[in-house]
Amino acid sequence: MGKFLSVLVLLILAGLGVGAYFFTRDMTAPQVVLTPDRPATGSKREFTVTASDPTSGIKSIKISVLQAQKETTIVQKNLEPAPRELVEKFNLDQAGLREGQFDLVVVVTDKSVFNFGAGNTTRITKTMTLDNRAPVISVLSQAHHIKQGGACGVVYQVNKDVERSGVVVGDYFFPGYKLDSGNYACVFAFPWNMEFSKFQPRLYAEDAAGNERSISFRYNAKPTKFKFDSINVGDDFLQSKMPQFEAMYPDIKDPVQIYIKVNRDLRKENVAKLFEFAKKTSPKMLWEGPFLRLPNAAPRAGFGDGRSYMYKNQKIDEETHLGVDLASLENAQIPAANHGKVIFTGFFGIYGNAVIIDHGWGLQSIYSHMSQISVKEGDEVKRGTIIGNTGATGLAAGDHLHFGIALHGIEVQPIEWWDPHWIKDNITSKFQ
Repeated sequence: MGKFLSVLVLLILAGLGVGAYFFTRDMTAPQVVLTPDRPATGSKREFTVTASDPTSGIKSIKISVLQAQKETTIVQKNLEPAPRELVEKFNLDQAGLREGQFDLVVVVTDKSVFNFGAGNTTRITKTMTLDNRAPVISVLSQAHHIKQGGACGVVYQVNKDVERSGVVVGDYFFPGYKLDSGNYACVFAFPWNMEFSKFQPRLYAEDAAGNERSISFRYNAKPTKFKFDSINVGDDFLQSKMPQFEAMYPDIKDPVQIYIKVNRDLRKENVAKLFEFAKKTSPKMLWEGPFLRLPNAAPRAGFGDGRSYMYKNQKIDEETHLGVDLASLENAQIPAANHGKVIFTGFFGIYGNAVIIDHGWGLQSIYSHMSQISVKEGDEVKRGTIIGNTGATGLAAGDHLHFGIALHGIEVQPIEWWDPHWIKDNITSKFQ
């Protein structure tokens, strides 16, 4: 009998232990994140609740708003089976809120047996302001003349603080920057490769609550007829230039095929990199007046020139030259075109040894094929500061400077930026 009682006690204790284990094995509340986390919102802004509970799963979710002691439920779900992860999207369009302050409440409970079967609960409460008034944009500048491949400035006013504003051109966005006057200025481009009929710039603004406004404005656009040339790629050129790229394409032995990879694929990678450099731009306009041109230099190729690349009378590639080639003396000193900050130095693919200077507001100058670089990343330079010497690195056939201008990553016509009258009429006079 005593032995039986001992076994019974052991079984009861074991059962209690197992029960205690299952009862307490999940005492951790679900992980819950609400995005975006903003102090203000509009009714149509989309929110996302991301919840996870890897042990017991998510049993229920409730999302509600509280305003003037009135609670309105937006989402209420009991989930079976209980998922380990949950993503719930919603907006406040049907919440019946008035403009002003309210509380957004998110309650997520897991399926743990802890807390006498009620589970663990995470509660998030955010106090926000409802604002459904979209920004009002007023254009202040006049005469927005722009050529295909070129740039133009616009000045505008917004009636409230905004998180971002600027000019939208197709899939491109050119941010505006706040002036000391409180107005905004934006320099935007007519991309060289955009069809003329599709160039329809619009001013855009979005406030902290997510309210958006987009308006058209007056502009005068002109198409540009770009030149087209044939470039002969000879064996001497391939033998002298392709070794610098062989390590990038170890499986390709034919110099012609290496050239095609470099001229086509590496070129695209280099161009895409300009959009990354654009993120390093200063929110202040660093430049002043016209940009310097390489002194005593003859033009060798222009911006937007189309090129067919020929090898033994066969076309092997077709690309576009996005810059101006300037030839002076060998190893000629290169001056910085304007005030700014050096954001890149080094080997840059088809451009060879290169320097990129940021002039603020998304405007950056590119100096390519250099034989020597005299500045380093982070240096602040003045207009005329010697940054290096011309050369023939990269895909250059001879000693010259390939000079380019990029606006938020999009290469534009450099000649405009050398012209003091163009700069005054199209850019600086509008900001004063």
